[in-house]
Amino acid sequence: MSADDPAPAADQRETGDEPVPKPRTAPPADTAEDDDTLPYGRPGRPFRRSPFLLGFVGGLGLVLAYVSYLAVRNAFGILVLIFIALFLAIGLNPAVVRLRKIGVPRGGAVAIVALSLVLVLGGAISALVPPLVTQVGDFITAAPGYIEALQRNDTINDLVGQFDLVERAKSLASPETFSRALGGVFGGARLIFGTIFQVLTVLVLTIYFMASFDRMKSAAYGLVPASRRDRVRLLTDEILAKVGAYIVGALAIAVLAGITSFVFAMIVGLAYPFALAVVVAVSDLIPQIGATIGAVIVTIVAFADSLTIGIASAVFFIVYQQVENYLIYPKVMRRSVKVSDVAAIVAALVGVGLFGVLGALVAIPAVAAIQLIVREVVMPRQEAR
Repeated sequence: MSADDPAPAADQRETGDEPVPKPRTAPPADTAEDDDTLPYGRPGRPFRRSPFLLGFVGGLGLVLAYVSYLAVRNAFGILVLIFIALFLAIGLNPAVVRLRKIGVPRGGAVAIVALSLVLVLGGAISALVPPLVTQVGDFITAAPGYIEALQRNDTINDLVGQFDLVERAKSLASPETFSRALGGVFGGARLIFGTIFQVLTVLVLTIYFMASFDRMKSAAYGLVPASRRDRVRLLTDEILAKVGAYIVGALAIAVLAGITSFVFAMIVGLAYPFALAVVVAVSDLIPQIGATIGAVIVTIVAFADSLTIGIASAVFFIVYQQVENYLIYPKVMRRSVKVSDVAAIVAALVGVGLFGVLGALVAIPAVAAIQLIVREVVMPRQEAR
């Protein structure tokens, strides 16, 4: 035995035997406190990280990723509706909060906001449907006169004989042509009813999201570690406030576009000026491209009235769209969302290019959220290094 070895115990010096290792004692039994905190017992030791287990887990991860991709692709339309409804609920929540501050219960506040939304939607539909019905009825009534005038026209009769249009029309009047036309009619009806279903789905989901908005936020904050929960709550509330401010700003721009179009339609004498103003206002809710859609519709109606009014309408909307895109829109977004003019324009263009209408809707709030996170999270960390 070397000098560095520890001296044996007294009983070992007397017997001369080697020291016997002490047997391992069993872990203490779970106490009553452990039973309360761990009702299903203590977790066991983790498995060994063998290559087979790693490969199996990696393959399972690939399979799950592919299945998730298929699920998202198949449910993409429904996910888009859910996203739009959640976006609208976030934007309308400030109105609910203001009603609650004056003493209205949350259920009543949600009901008031939802009823206002339904009234606005119903007003827009009531402004658009009667002109369409009237125009279609006028066309059906005047159709026999149009056909009789065409039959008396010598040029039309010469073209009919030259190109044998009567025989071609008879050949087109076949069961196959009828079935294709019927399929087109059913396709149009399916599109109309599908659009109605989507609008109703978004409306119902928006109401549900507004009613359970506080519970959803609390559940989401519960997933954050307690040490960072307060800071995450403050940043998230600020981002949600910016989304609400963005929707308020977008509504203000749309109302301004509708009022301007109504005044122009009244000046030039267009039929149904209020309906055309509603079309422009609703279309203008889509950043960058919405104003163009509304302008094209109104310009087509103006050209149907007269060439002069059509040209005046085209010039008016070209000038107004440039003013809105590069002057009104950036300034309103800078005041409401605190986003610079250049950032608002670039974000809207990039959003439209990447994700279409959805990208245009979320571009400005996304830029505002990124700016807030960079200013409050990234920059302080860089300064602390």
